[in-house]
Amino acid sequence: MANVIVVGGGLAGLSAAHTLLERGANVILLDKQGFMGGNSTKATSGINGAGTQTQQELNIPDNAKIFFEDTKKSARDLARDDLIQVLTGRSGDAVNWLQAKFGLDLSKVARLGGHSQPRTHRGGAQFPGMVITYAQMERLEDLAVSTPDRVKIVKKARVTKLVKEGDQVVGVEYEFNGKTETAYGPVVLATGGYAADFTADSLLKKHRPEYYDLPTTNGDHCTGDGHKMAMVAGAKGIDMEKVQVHPTGLVDPNEPDAKVKFLAAEALRGVGGLLLDNTGKRFVDELQHRDYVTGKMWENGKFPIRLVLNGPASKEIEWHCKHYVGRGLMKRFESGDALAKEFGLSPSVLKKTFEDYNQSVRTKKDPFGKKFFSGEWTYDDTFHVAMMTPVLHYTMGGLEIDQASHVIDTNGKPISGLFACGEVAGGVHGANRLGGSSLLGCVVFGRVAGDSAAAYLLQATSAAVAKAGGRLGAIAGQVSGSSPSSSSSAPTTETKQESNASGKAFTMAEVSKHKSKQDVWVVVNGEVLDFLPDHPGGEKAIMLYAGRDATEEFNMLHDPKVIPRYAPNAVIGKLKN
Repeated sequence: MANVIVVGGGLAGLSAAHTLLERGANVILLDKQGFMGGNSTKATSGINGAGTQTQQELNIPDNAKIFFEDTKKSARDLARDDLIQVLTGRSGDAVNWLQAKFGLDLSKVARLGGHSQPRTHRGGAQFPGMVITYAQMERLEDLAVSTPDRVKIVKKARVTKLVKEGDQVVGVEYEFNGKTETAYGPVVLATGGYAADFTADSLLKKHRPEYYDLPTTNGDHCTGDGHKMAMVAGAKGIDMEKVQVHPTGLVDPNEPDAKVKFLAAEALRGVGGLLLDNTGKRFVDELQHRDYVTGKMWENGKFPIRLVLNGPASKEIEWHCKHYVGRGLMKRFESGDALAKEFGLSPSVLKKTFEDYNQSVRTKKDPFGKKFFSGEWTYDDTFHVAMMTPVLHYTMGGLEIDQASHVIDTNGKPISGLFACGEVAGGVHGANRLGGSSLLGCVVFGRVAGDSAAAYLLQATSAAVAKAGGRLGAIAGQVSGSSPSSSSSAPTTETKQESNASGKAFTMAEVSKHKSKQDVWVVVNGEVLDFLPDHPGGEKAIMLYAGRDATEEFNMLHDPKVIPRYAPNAVIGKLKN
């Protein structure tokens, strides 16, 4: 079978690519960054699934109907029922697919805000978004090496235009190495959202100007490229004003006004974390929908607002706490008195806050309406604490799609040869997305788009053989074994390289001198890396450890093979003992 062009290397694009390969299609994946993964790698809470094998083993009485109702309620009845049914009805299968096909550990299940059942799956280590996305990314890159006739991956390829013949999308134009290239085939857009669109033609400023100056959790690649090029080609955008502001962005005490912020996983509140204002008091049900909690933070207005985890909650999500502490975004306190000092309050204030909360736990009657509790609090305990601020996080608006992920035009009809999945697709989440449904939407609609694009390709090539003309005829020729003149000449990705280390050794004192944005050295597992800030976690993720030993933090996040696989040329030598 001929090529399908997948635009975007995040979880949605990867899920579409793997599904296309399962269906017999060939894949050209174009990603505008120098690395794949996108925002999917940053997802910290997990992936939703109803009726999964894991839930059954844990005796959680969940099903797609309950999940549908929770999603519909969160969406404020503004999402389409048919798309919610696809999302929730295929959620269990999506989680099971990840476990079976990629061997992932998704054995822990949490209840996030707006969910009536625990259904957000994660494993025992590392951020689930990173684990899930890297598993798919590595598998696809291996296939690009072992079967280059079926998989091509082109990084730093910025798609600028959809190529059309009449009403059909037949390929894309993209910029690569300073040249304009063309790749032919049906197109799956998986380009993400626009919650970091601060460009001249910003969709964010156009549709939600009041949010334009807020900080964001998104990488700078999230500028709505897919939305813009598709709408130029006749696609309809829907719900574009529906932009989610997440309540818990982490405030770095050293850079409180930073435009890009790390996200405090919703799972921290899911395991029992409390939000306290600067008077040491609660002001909201911590497990309410994201837009509700954000609204209450602004309404209360008593900043800084802190997220506080007690000992049991910290233990339940220990890895996250260690990660945030390591980044200097969270502090650990060994007693209630130390916590009160951090707040600048009398110990009696926090004691009363805890006792009031414990009364809610006992009676199940909470003044803020909380229904799900994780046990009582004691003042004589350990605590993890971080300051919070609302942040731009997710864009529910996007290209209108149908149940099969076909992109719909302004006349209400599918655009032949064009599909969308993930955050670029609108109408799935309505006014407010539930936590844990971002990764889910990527996997579910990525698989749907892959199925639909493969079926379209088969039908189109069959029709083209009959007509024996036009670009689709050339594509059909590829299927029948003639010269692939219409396929992209894009190179396959290079996934295995040799290190450029030359046996040099450096002292820690030498490493510490290299900590500017143009000259970043970092030590990892005894190796010295000259690591410019071209990194999936963004510039800040590297600059935090510039001139330092980042071994502990690196090993918390990554498998040891990441450096030899993705950054071998960054290794410049060893660290002297």
